[in-house]
Amino acid sequence: MTFRTIIEPFRIKVVEPIRLTTQAEREAILRDAYYNLFLVRAEDVIIDLLTDSGTSAMSSEQWAGVMRGDESYAGSRSYYFFEAVVREIFGFRHVIPVHQGRAAERILFSLVCKPGCVIPNNTHFDTTRANIEYLGGHAVDLPCPELRDTATPHPFKGNMDTDALERLIAEVGAENIPLVMMTLTNNSGGGQPASMANIRAVSQICRKHGIPFYIDACRFAENAYFIKQREPGYADKTPLEIAREMFSYADGCTMSAKKDGLANIGGFLCTNDDALAQQERELLILTEGFPTYGGLAGRDLEAMAIGLREVLDEHYLQYRIRSTSYLGEHLAREGVPIVQPPGGHAIYIDAGRMLPHIPPLQYPGQSVVVELYRLGGVRSCEIGSVMFAQRDPETGAEQPAPHELVRLAIPRRVYTQSHVDYVVEVVLEVYRRREQLRGYRITWQTPFLRHFSCHFEPV
Repeated sequence: MTFRTIIEPFRIKVVEPIRLTTQAEREAILRDAYYNLFLVRAEDVIIDLLTDSGTSAMSSEQWAGVMRGDESYAGSRSYYFFEAVVREIFGFRHVIPVHQGRAAERILFSLVCKPGCVIPNNTHFDTTRANIEYLGGHAVDLPCPELRDTATPHPFKGNMDTDALERLIAEVGAENIPLVMMTLTNNSGGGQPASMANIRAVSQICRKHGIPFYIDACRFAENAYFIKQREPGYADKTPLEIAREMFSYADGCTMSAKKDGLANIGGFLCTNDDALAQQERELLILTEGFPTYGGLAGRDLEAMAIGLREVLDEHYLQYRIRSTSYLGEHLAREGVPIVQPPGGHAIYIDAGRMLPHIPPLQYPGQSVVVELYRLGGVRSCEIGSVMFAQRDPETGAEQPAPHELVRLAIPRRVYTQSHVDYVVEVVLEVYRRREQLRGYRITWQTPFLRHFSCHFEPV
């Protein structure tokens, strides 16, 4: 017999207390943090939905692996266990550990990205874009047309626009595109998955033009489960079988294991290119560490390897996707505009539609982020013009992002349904007060990745 209620497929063994701040305390905390939630101490947050990166609760088996970790500098047993698990799932010849995903991006792009080169993606996330642009390259987003409409559901809004990819290759030349990348799931685009058919089509285009194809794999298991749920021909396949097929179309990948590795730190870079792998290992030694530890402790390699297997458990993925959609359904039912359908790791509030009275360059997403914290101590993340505005190359004027979103990223295996119900209450209260909200201006910022540290003040 099958029951309607989908339960967490785990028991809670250790708990961490939450400090319940008052609204008056949070008002002062916001002022001291210049209204930037990245600058707020974690102990002052009631429900932390800033990111799902590195915030997972590890399993008892992962903690046992921590104790088994081999801390040898070279030839660690933990590395060879980790390498075997990555090859089992991802299938690439060369597996290079790094301390997190952006380190993999930095090593890869440092070797292939030259000034003026172009790197397409379904949608680049912040560190990917920043690593490309820091080296003088151009990060080009080619999302599918369905992503432009946040309100209308589509099963695979994370797809890349293959026609646009063909046009871009014809325009700039294959020789100026060192690689094509797909982010799975599409984090900047609402946590939406890409279909196997689209991954295959992008791969075929790349192979036709002799361009390497890479996958940003940080939420690969969630993408695989969406394919199982939504794409004809995959219902009877396991998430592992689907993941293996996904990666069979690629020449390499970057991975932050702080997401679907269920680990608190770690990542890796994979490739099938022998010569490139040798260059990557040389740069790894220079900047991260020896190739059998890559800037990580042996215990981290153990936790990553175990987490990569656990994340493909179908019962876990069913719970994970359902718990995220539970939050989205409750918000949408009350009229809160969200990216539809709900994503895998997060719900994205469309702050532009929610606050039409606030212009994009007064950052409506930041207004929602501040108010969620002010009223309920919920920390979230702006995914809009604070994070992704571009500068006009001729005038230097700031150009708004395509969407003004607020991401409620749900840490894995951390919060219960009552925590999510509390988040629903807080969001709905902000929504009821939406006409009272006002915009923000930036008073100080850095040239790259400004959202991590910039200062705001109310308009």
